[in-house]
Amino acid sequence: MKDLDLVVRSGTVVTATDSFRADVGVRGGTIVALGDQLPRAGREIDATGKLVLPGGVDSHCHIEQLSSFGVMNADDFASATASAAFGGTTTTISFAAQHRGQSVREVVADYRERARKAVVDHAFHMIVTDPTEAVLRDELPALIRDGYSSLKLFMTYEPMKLDDGQILDLLALARAEGAMVSVHAENHAMIAWMVRRLLDRGYTAPRYHAISHPRSAEAEAVNRVIAMAALIDQPIMIFHVSTEASVETIREAQISGQKVFAETCPQYLLIAASDLDRPGLEGAKWMFSPPARDAHDHEAIWRGLQNGTLQVVSSDHAPYRFDETGKLARCPDVSFKEIANGIPGLELRMPLMFSEGVQKGRIGLERLVELCCTNPARIYGLHPNKGTIAVDADADLAIWDPERKVEVTDQLTHDAVDYCPYTGMTLQGWPTTVLSRGEVIVEDGKLLAQPGRGRFLPRAAGPAARPTGRLAPELDPARNFGADLLG
Repeated sequence: MKDLDLVVRSGTVVTATDSFRADVGVRGGTIVALGDQLPRAGREIDATGKLVLPGGVDSHCHIEQLSSFGVMNADDFASATASAAFGGTTTTISFAAQHRGQSVREVVADYRERARKAVVDHAFHMIVTDPTEAVLRDELPALIRDGYSSLKLFMTYEPMKLDDGQILDLLALARAEGAMVSVHAENHAMIAWMVRRLLDRGYTAPRYHAISHPRSAEAEAVNRVIAMAALIDQPIMIFHVSTEASVETIREAQISGQKVFAETCPQYLLIAASDLDRPGLEGAKWMFSPPARDAHDHEAIWRGLQNGTLQVVSSDHAPYRFDETGKLARCPDVSFKEIANGIPGLELRMPLMFSEGVQKGRIGLERLVELCCTNPARIYGLHPNKGTIAVDADADLAIWDPERKVEVTDQLTHDAVDYCPYTGMTLQGWPTTVLSRGEVIVEDGKLLAQPGRGRFLPRAAGPAARPTGRLAPELDPARNFGADLLG
């Protein structure tokens, strides 16, 4: 065996399928050996008594992105990806967000430039809000072929939502070009009706944000976009599932053979609508969309993670400071409708799932790796280089101390936000050493990597985005009198 650059020695290696004691040998940033008593290397890391997990893949995070409110995220790519690294995440997929009137190609070029500060490897989803003929015909097909192989669509938010016809156009384009489509699924009209009636009656405090997004608005939109995807035979990902009814709808579609993937986030397992009920505007710190629900929905989401209905846990990191630059940008005394939605989560995504999931017996270690590392890499075309510990994979590794207890405070995390929505919790299990492509980037609570070392990851969507071949009768030329509607 050629000389090794590094060996992580005597740890318990955890993948999506197995846990086993092994040394991990690294050369040139790649895992080249797994075994017992590997030869000595230029650098040795003793992982005795520790867990060696793949670096996390966070496939849903907003970084240096202008919101529909016109407010910029608190984090740039340097601070966000450094924060990710401290939490054991070594790959991010954030968004190149088109606003109406913009060229998607120009938006992508702008985000690529911003991401030059990234500490970890990264890719982009393209948010499409203005699918003009030029965007559909010229820009998106070329960008998908260039390695931007996933689209995000909104069914709500006035400046960003698409109508059903536009959604069908994009589903058909994605099918033709081999892209994954991810959806923020909420019924816009139901939310707008609720907001109008709440504000007209003087219900303006942050707690009413949770009331303004009824559970049925999510469930209806999830059902509707699943029906549209079934018509086109296009695989989809439902983002940030928050309700029991949505879980049930998704599971029914999966049982029928439709390729519907779904994710949730720690906030839909751990934060409740009652957390918004605080004096003044304090509840704004817990505002995100879809909003926090209650214990009954939490239990349903945990079941969805346990039984495989939900395949991914992301952070939906959307960082805004609790001041005039962020949450309170419109003015210091505003209604819930005028407060930027989103909370930070990149750094604590995996520690929360380790502590609240694994340590409390809700999921096993292998399922944690599957949800937070392997599945997002597979679904979005980054596997087998990312999301696993295997020969020829990138040496993205997080060494965890399962016994370490950490108290969450507003000052704990390394993002640019001035509060943490999980302050007061004590978490058990923490990444102590983090490697990206064989380079130690976090050790002993210190960031050792420089901004700019992260690489852009072009990708094809892979098997997850392939149609099932089960065309609806109306779109099957063999059953619709020969009409070719998808060619």
